[in-house]
Amino acid sequence: MSATYRVVATDRVSKKGLAPLRDDERFEVVRIKSSTEARFGSELETAAGLIVRSATTVDARLLEAAPELKVVGRAGVGVDNIDVAAASERGVAVVNAPGGNTVSAAELTMALLLSVARRVSEADRSMREGRWDRANLQGVELRGRTLGVVGAGRIGSTVADRCRAFGMRVIVHDPYLSADRLAELRSVVVEMDQLLAEADVITLHVPLTDETRGLIGESALLKMKKGAFLVNLSRGGVVDEAALARALIEGRIAGAGLDVYETEPLPPESPLLSAPNLVLTPHLGASTKEAQVQVALEVAANLRAALAFGDLTHAINAAEIARAAGLS
Repeated sequence: MSATYRVVATDRVSKKGLAPLRDDERFEVVRIKSSTEARFGSELETAAGLIVRSATTVDARLLEAAPELKVVGRAGVGVDNIDVAAASERGVAVVNAPGGNTVSAAELTMALLLSVARRVSEADRSMREGRWDRANLQGVELRGRTLGVVGAGRIGSTVADRCRAFGMRVIVHDPYLSADRLAELRSVVVEMDQLLAEADVITLHVPLTDETRGLIGESALLKMKKGAFLVNLSRGGVVDEAALARALIEGRIAGAGLDVYETEPLPPESPLLSAPNLVLTPHLGASTKEAQVQVALEVAANLRAALAFGDLTHAINAAEIARAAGLS
């Protein structure tokens, strides 16, 4: 039996994670390390499905070069690199993997928080420079402090659970919580201004939208406690980086940990690079062996369901496709 659907997977998507497609004789999977390879364009011409990570931009031009394309899968949570509106116009479903990197992102959040609170990065640097700075590297305990979670989805909730194990009190701000989700949270739900004023640690887990862009800017930073810490593993544009650098330099907040940036890679002129008590990592939230397999498994299963069964349950643009087709 010849394959019915050709799927191109690029950006080094986990081979093991493509098992839902490889194990189904209806699918032919073509793996290409990078979309910059010469053969990517020719393979795309006959592809019914495309799976990418963050390195490939799926814009209107790419969609035009893929006339047979029915589904685009993002092996990860965010779809910033996919023009969802253009895909919807062409009737191309967009699926992602919202659950696959939950634990990895939550664990990196904890790693950044602990590193900043105990000044691990500074201590390591001072040791390598031949100093023994015990007296100047006093940290703080998390026990008894208040964690403010902005965005109580999978990752935010998982971080909250781990911080409770450290003896922290948890408050949450998320205007889109359902009644059922509220009941599950075991946290105090507050308005944003209250969270900024009360939290000793603020961790961000929100998508980048018009509403969240610059959410933590000069005004928000002024409302935070002087001894507070900020951790961001959501999207870079959620934090005003220049304002954060000023707040750290002026000692208005105690420290921060960032994994995402408005421009990636981080430009050498970024004010963040000279800010004190700031731990920077290069977008490693999903960069564990386990997460890379899990996000690939999840997106491959969702893409298979869409192509083989017409199941758009997991398509983030299902409603838009229906409207474009005149079905709603």
